[in-house]
This record gives sequence, structure tokens and C-alpha cells, in this order.
Amino acid sequence: MSYDAIYARAKACGLVVMGALHPDKVRAKGVSGGTLFLLGTGPLFWPIFQRGAEAQDGAADPIDRWSVRVIGAMTEAVGARAILPFGGPPYAPFIDWALKSGRAFQSPTGMLVHDQAGLMISYRGALHVEKILSFPRPHGNSPCDICPERPCTASCPVGALSAGQAYDVARCHTFLDTTPGQDCMTSGCAVRRACPISQSFKRDPAQSAQHMKAFHPI
Repeated sequence: MSYDAIYARAKACGLVVMGALHPDKVRAKGVSGGTLFLLGTGPLFWPIFQRGAEAQDGAADPIDRWSVRVIGAMTEAVGARAILPFGGPPYAPFIDWALKSGRAFQSPTGMLVHDQAGLMISYRGALHVEKILSFPRPHGNSPCDICPERPCTASCPVGALSAGQAYDVARCHTFLDTTPGQDCMTSGCAVRRACPISQSFKRDPAQSAQHMKAFHPI
């Protein structure tokens, strides 16, 4: 099994390898040995997900259940162990792994920003392979370093997410219940959408609306 083979299998499912690391080398939390591959939703995810039974059966947590099934099937194909970011507590330390992959960074708003997905990061799981496998070396620099305008810092309509302050979750939830807040509910978080890299990642607005519904059930 190789990085290219795992990448190809992930892509066929609508997922992308958003990062990889050798846990022992970077002293990753909660896992040791081998190679860890972080899987997230890619541009092809939404139409593939919509064709799955989980998107159509009306039951709760469709994306989580889809992730269990699809990533579970991948583990059998590549001989890996699946680790999922939900189902806790306890929860797997995905933020630690993301930062130590060298492909995700703290943005000025405090959210993680990815070198290709921008603020549209959505980790759906990880594959832990016992062998030490090679993978493309990350650039190692935050995309925010070359973003002169940093529109994310001034895009939240109510200032719940901005530079130099903790995320005001209560203010965010209150706003989402208002008429102006429906723009975020139906199209996705305004801060995430403002990121230039997020815009180039081309996430379907319906996918963002699904995530917002999970974050703030009506």
C-alpha cells in the first residue's frame, strides 16, 4: 500500500487526503507508530454522499454514518485502522494531528485553515497504517502569511469570530436564529466563505447548509 493508492481510494469516495504524518516523529497525541492519513471532504464529496443511503433515509447524523461506512470499507481495502472524529467523549485529537501534519494552521480567527481547503476543513476520519509510508512533503507555511487582506477577520456579521478574541458561540447561535442569519444557515458560515482559498475549493452550498444544520439544529 502506498500514499498514491490511499489517495486514489479516498478520491473515488469523494474524500481527499488532507494531511499525513508519522506519529512518532512529530510526537502526535493519542497514536503511535506507522503512518496516519487524515481524510476530509473534497469537491466531489457532496454528489457522492447524496447518492448514499444515509442521505436519503431521514435518520440522524447522515454524514457521520456515511463516514463510518465508507472509511470502514477503506480500512479493509488498505489494511488500516479507522479513527473517527466523532462518537466521543473521548474524542480523537484531530486538531493536534492536523497541525502536526504541516498542512493545517491556526487562522487569525482561531479556526484551522488548510493549505488547499482554506477554512472549509471537514475531517471525516483518519487511517492509521502500521507501516512507515512516504507522502508528499507539505509546504509548511500558513496560507494566511501571504493573504494581505485577511477578509476572514472582518466577515462575521455579528463579530462572533474575529482576530484577537475567543469564538463567541452564544452570539453566533443567537444570530443564526434571525432573518439575516439565514444567509449563514443556507450558504455556510460567512467567515469561512470569505477566505480566498475556501472560495477556490468550491464546496457545494448545500453541503455547507448541511453542516450548519448539524451545528445549529432548528
